[in-house]
Amino acid sequence: MTKLISSPGPSRFDDPEALSRLKKRHAAERRFRLYGQLAISFAILFLGLLIVSIGSQAVSAFSHHQVTFHLPLNEETVAPNGPGDPEAVEENISGFYQLVREDLARTFPEAGETPARTREVNALVTRLAVIPMARETSEHLDWLGETRRYRTALSDDLDLYLKGAVADEIEISLAEILRAEQIRAEDSDAPPRIRLTSADEFASLRDALARASALTADRGEAGGFSVLVQNGANLVRLLPPYDSQPLLFEPMTGTPANLAGGKPEARIILLPESARNVTDRQIAWTLALQEQGRIRSSLNWALLTNSDSTYPEIAGVLAAIVGSLFTMFVTAAIAIPIGICAALYLEEYAPKNRVTDLIEVNINNLAAVPSIVFGLLGAAVFLNFLALPRSAPLVGGLVLGLLTLPTVIIAARAALRTVPPSIRAAALGLGASKTQTVFHHVLPLAAPGILTGAIIGMARALGETAPLLLIGMVAFVAEVPGGPTDEATALPVLIYKWSTGAERAWEPNTAAAILVLLTFMVVMNAVAVFLRRRFERRW
Repeated sequence: MTKLISSPGPSRFDDPEALSRLKKRHAAERRFRLYGQLAISFAILFLGLLIVSIGSQAVSAFSHHQVTFHLPLNEETVAPNGPGDPEAVEENISGFYQLVREDLARTFPEAGETPARTREVNALVTRLAVIPMARETSEHLDWLGETRRYRTALSDDLDLYLKGAVADEIEISLAEILRAEQIRAEDSDAPPRIRLTSADEFASLRDALARASALTADRGEAGGFSVLVQNGANLVRLLPPYDSQPLLFEPMTGTPANLAGGKPEARIILLPESARNVTDRQIAWTLALQEQGRIRSSLNWALLTNSDSTYPEIAGVLAAIVGSLFTMFVTAAIAIPIGICAALYLEEYAPKNRVTDLIEVNINNLAAVPSIVFGLLGAAVFLNFLALPRSAPLVGGLVLGLLTLPTVIIAARAALRTVPPSIRAAALGLGASKTQTVFHHVLPLAAPGILTGAIIGMARALGETAPLLLIGMVAFVAEVPGGPTDEATALPVLIYKWSTGAERAWEPNTAAAILVLLTFMVVMNAVAVFLRRRFERRW
C-alpha cells in the first residue's frame, strides 16, 4: 500500500505582501495602544495640575492666625440686661467688641493719640470675630466678674500678611544699635534718629535699600517701600533719606530706646503703604503681639463649622453644605423613583410605536438641554406660578430633579438592556407573571447599573450653579437651614459668590470650598463604583 504524502504548499507568511500587511497591522495596534496611554497620561497630568493649582491656593485657608485677649467680664458690659439671660449675653456683640478695643488700647497706648490710629488698631480684629466669645460666655454665666482668656481670628488682611501673601519683604539681621534717642537741634520737634554700630552694618542696610529701590522701580513703584526696625516688641519706621547716619525714624510701638542691645532686624516691605490694605502701624502692632506670644497659627476649623459671613476670616461653608444636602435629598426623591419607573415602563412594558419613539427622542434631547433652561423653568413654574419659597432647597431640589431625570432614565434603560433575555424567558417559563419577572429578576440584576447612573446624575446636579442662581439661592445665608423650606444656599453658589469677592482673602477660601465640593463628588462616585462592583453579576 502506497502512502501518499502531499508536499506542503507555500506558506502565506512567505509572501512578502502578506508579511507587509501583518507588520502594518501590528504597527497600527502599537500606535493605538500608545495613543491610549498618551490620552490617559494627559488626563492624569491635567487632573494633577488642577488639584495642585486649587490645593496650593486652599492651603492658606485651612490655617489662620488667632490673637489672645484677657478680658474682664464685668456685668455692665457683657450682660447689661442682667446675668440671668444667656441669649442676651450671646447677642451682646457690641459689649465684647468694646472689651477687645479696650484691651488693644491698653496694649498700645500710642494708638489713642489720634482717631485715625484708634481706627487702625481696632481693625486688627473685626467686629463679628467676637461672636464665638459671646457664645462661649453665654454657656458659662458663672464666668461673669472674672478675667478670662479668649482667642479670636485676626483680621484677614493681617493674617495674609503673616502668611507672606501681602507683599514681598527683605529681612536683614543687624548688630547692636548704638543708640536710639532724640538728637536735639535748635528745633525741639526734630525727629529722633538712630545710629548703627558700624559703617559695615550701615553699608549692608544701604545695599538692601538699594535692592529694594531697584525692585520697586521695576514695578513702577519707585521709592514705594517701608523700612521697619524691630527689637522684640519695639518697632520703629525709618524715614528717608537713607544715605547717611544717623537715620531718622518714627516710633511705631514700644519704647525706641529699647532698640539698643540684642539683635535688631530690619524689615523692608516692598510695597508702598498706599497700595496695601494694611498700614505700617498695623503691621508693627501685629509683629509686637506676635513677639509677646499673643498671636499663633492654628487650623481654621471655622471654615467647616461656621456659616457664611461678610468677613473672610470667620466665613465658613457649613450652611452651604447643609443646604446642598437638603437640595440633594429633594433631587433624589424626585429623580430616582420617577426615573426608574419611567425606564421600566419604556423598556419592559411600552409598545414599540411612534409615540414611544418620540418620547425616547425627547428624553435624549432633554439630557442635552443647558442647565440654565431648567433654571428659567423653575423660576417661572415653582416661584411665579406655584409661589413656593424663594431661595429654598425645596425649589432647588425640584429644579435639579428635572435636570437629573433624563440622565437617570437613560442610565436605567441601559442597565435593563444588559440583563440577558434568557433571564426573562426562564422566569416566564416557570410561570412568573410579567411584573414578577421584572421586579423579582430583571430589576435586581440591573440595580448596580441603575444606582451607578443615578449617583452620577446626582453628582452632576451637585455641581450645578446656573439653575440655583435663577431661583434665588445666591442670597446671603448666615444661619444653618433647619429644613428644605428654609432659606439656604448651596456649595456651587457659595463658590461663585466668594470668587467675586473684592478682598484678596476670598481667593483661598474659594479654593478651599472647591476642595470641599470635589470631596463630595469623589465620595459619590466612589459609592457608585462600590455599588457596581458589590452587586454586579457576570454571565
